[in-house]
Amino acid sequence: MISGEHITVARSGRKLLDNVGIDLRPGRFTVIIGPNGAGKSTLMKAVSGEMKPDTGFISYYGTSIGLCQPAELAKRRAVLPQATQLAFPFTALEIARMGAVAQGALNPTEQARQALAKVGLRGFESRPYPSLSGGEQQRVQFARALAQVPQPIVDGIPRALFLDEPTASLDLGHQISVLEIARDFAGAGGIVLAILHDLNLAAEFADHLVVLNHGKIVAEGACAETVNDEIIASVYGIAGAVGRLPAEHIPYVLPQSRHR
Repeated sequence: MISGEHITVARSGRKLLDNVGIDLRPGRFTVIIGPNGAGKSTLMKAVSGEMKPDTGFISYYGTSIGLCQPAELAKRRAVLPQATQLAFPFTALEIARMGAVAQGALNPTEQARQALAKVGLRGFESRPYPSLSGGEQQRVQFARALAQVPQPIVDGIPRALFLDEPTASLDLGHQISVLEIARDFAGAGGIVLAILHDLNLAAEFADHLVVLNHGKIVAEGACAETVNDEIIASVYGIAGAVGRLPAEHIPYVLPQSRHR
């Protein structure tokens, strides 16, 4: 299990995270939701090891993340950031291959090809990254993460996928495809933490939902428990937006104008 306790991050006198705790368990797809500026990306950066919190403790299976070497972390988890800036015209295959190399693959090129095929980009290997559409670039970056953790469990230890807005720039079909791949990874025993803005996708795919607002967790648990009118109204300022599918009792959110 990957755990975070009492995580606090402050910048310019403002607490981006305020005494936050989170547990990421094997076999579970955890999704963080919340408005802009809630601290979602900051929490993911802290838990993934990209950012050191001002206070708090983060551990990977009982070992402090501060004791994990970068090469060791690269084998344990892969990160899809919110945005990626590239200064050189790498090909799609070269970018996906970076993940396989970080993981220490014996055949990184083949591992990268398999990852590209998994995200529907077979035949794109030689395409320059800048020539791709925004959605295609996003899927190449997802392939890089998959190439870094191709197996959900290695030597009995679950691997983790950290996905910050993985559906950004994607059409609806590819949004579903990406989240299905992530759900399958968790279903096979891996750990998945994703940040989503689409509350309906979050309700559909999350096993465990974390609602973050003003740097604090205001609710967490199963979607049926956390996606309700009271919470959505308090976090997003929109009342009466949550309904329920009669058969499955899965919540859905219908956006409504504040002026209706």
